[in-house]
Amino acid sequence: MARTKHNGNGHDRLHVTETPDVSHIKNLDVTHEASDVSVSGVVKFVLGLSLLGVAVFVLMWAMFRFLNAQAEKEPNPGPMAMKPEERLPPDPRLQAAKGFGVKLESGEWVNLENREPEAEYRVLREQWERQLKCESAEGAPAVGNCTPIETAIDNLVGGGTLKTRAGQATDASPPSTWSSGRMTEKAGK
Repeated sequence: MARTKHNGNGHDRLHVTETPDVSHIKNLDVTHEASDVSVSGVVKFVLGLSLLGVAVFVLMWAMFRFLNAQAEKEPNPGPMAMKPEERLPPDPRLQAAKGFGVKLESGEWVNLENREPEAEYRVLREQWERQLKCESAEGAPAVGNCTPIETAIDNLVGGGTLKTRAGQATDASPPSTWSSGRMTEKAGK
């Protein structure tokens, strides 16, 4: 029996601990307790952990090979490394956006960037007016068999003939309010 002094709760008194003597108990039939540790369970656990470790290693190796192959490809340049034309959004662009404009039929590019919203309509309206008057973009008369709209109206009102797209004259009466804009052939033909 061992005696120790115990000061755990602030009182000074002797504490006695005894360990019983069990050396006289012997059972020769039992060498170990079978319910303490399952050796086959420990072996299965270590084997499963090893196989899982190998599988994780193989998967990580494959993933890093894939990522390294992706990194070796030519990366897209950052937005600061791009040219100004490359940074523009694809067509059609919104009004007042960078790079917004109109390409006329003559091939001329009109930049409408940071202009009022009506600027696009005005530019197209001017192009349409030039087409109706058979003028080129510089104000010179257009080349080809184009009849200005005023001349065509005067010809119609004066009882003249209309030209078809092929340039042949037709004998048709001018549209009336009752014809809804349809061209009808003159009676008697």
